[in-house]
Amino acid sequence: MSDKPKTIKVAALADLHVKDTPEESYRDLFKEISGTADVLVLAGDLTDLGKPKQAEHLAADLAACSIPVVAVLGNHDYEGGEEDRLVAILEAAKVHLLDGRHVEIEGVGFVGVKGFAGGFGRFMLSSFGEPAIKAMVAEGIDQAMRLENAMRQVRADRAVVVLHYAPIVETVAGEPPEIYPFLGSSRLAETIDRFEVSAVVHGHAHRGAYQGRTPKGAPVYNVAAHIEKPTGRPYALLEI
Repeated sequence: MSDKPKTIKVAALADLHVKDTPEESYRDLFKEISGTADVLVLAGDLTDLGKPKQAEHLAADLAACSIPVVAVLGNHDYEGGEEDRLVAILEAAKVHLLDGRHVEIEGVGFVGVKGFAGGFGRFMLSSFGEPAIKAMVAEGIDQAMRLENAMRQVRADRAVVVLHYAPIVETVAGEPPEIYPFLGSSRLAETIDRFEVSAVVHGHAHRGAYQGRTPKGAPVYNVAAHIEKPTGRPYALLEI
């Protein structure tokens, strides 16, 4: 008998931006995904303005999803200052919301944080100067540390990292270069590369590129709904 673990299919999608009066229902899409994948991952910006009503609309659509759902919040989900209510609504809908935590599903550890801005490589913002700049850098470092602490708890042989902000510059290419520092941070990739990671998914960069790799080779996928994907659908389908 082979000891090779079962391959699972992960559907990954970000930036739904559900509004007060939804322009479209995601019920049919979630039904489709349920027949195609083993796990659905939502990589942030679940709502447009972080309003509980928007989260309720999403929760209602997720009732059509018959597979486990894993998610992180994005920057838009914090806009209304009611992120705790959003979390409560979505967790009541049986969504595994990750914020420096992990969950194991079918032998794969899913680890997630929102991430934060800060820039990439030698252009990454440093903690120098005004308190506001230092606070911004400190937030990015905190997100990276939360990710590292969660990764250290994973016992599964395979791990998928779920972010909203990008960990590498390759998957934001296509956006205006002037806003690259606000789309992610290499600090996230530095943390990821301390571990064996099967895949990384993120959103946020609506006009970015679909695929890249961390410096040590972990595959990274920009799964924003607006990005063209090999499936020809709004979601990516990854075999883990």
